[in-house]
Amino acid sequence: MKFEENIPSEYTVIAESKDHFRIELMKKVGIEDQNQLIYLSMELEEIFGPHSQLSENKINKYFNESNMPFIARNKGEIIGYIIGIPLEKFSQESWSHYDTNLGKNNTLYTHAFVFKKLYRKKGAYAKTLKRVYINWARKKGYNYITGHVSEGISKKFSNNIEIVKLFPTWYGCKKPFEYYRRQILSVTI
Repeated sequence: MKFEENIPSEYTVIAESKDHFRIELMKKVGIEDQNQLIYLSMELEEIFGPHSQLSENKINKYFNESNMPFIARNKGEIIGYIIGIPLEKFSQESWSHYDTNLGKNNTLYTHAFVFKKLYRKKGAYAKTLKRVYINWARKKGYNYITGHVSEGISKKFSNNIEIVKLFPTWYGCKKPFEYYRRQILSVTI
């Protein structure tokens, strides 16, 4: 699908603050958001290399209703995003076979979590987006969230983290990456 200038994005507003920060669950990306997402994804290139940058095709592949792509906006500008994809969509990837939950439809893989440098560790924007993502995953019936991060990063997460596999190299990165699993605890009242 080519982006046309007159097609707007389709999304559901999940959370909104009075200071113009909001989180949206993206269903379809229109032209007005395409360029912002591609530009923002360039920040991933520093860590993961050029293959991580978004393109029109990748946007259509990841930002759709069969996944969980959340957008963070501040005053209308996209400042971050997180993309959750059911683990089973990666069944052809060799790394997914280290996960004992593959095939159980209970795990959401965090494909990307990106924030503009200006907004990292500022105003709790990233924490809010991550909290919404985890809560939404829980509501959709997922028991686990997984992802790949630089070695040692997952220690900063909650106590419910398990390292499934350490990869000495990850798609051309020069440092080790760990594949982690985070259990999503049910809220009991």
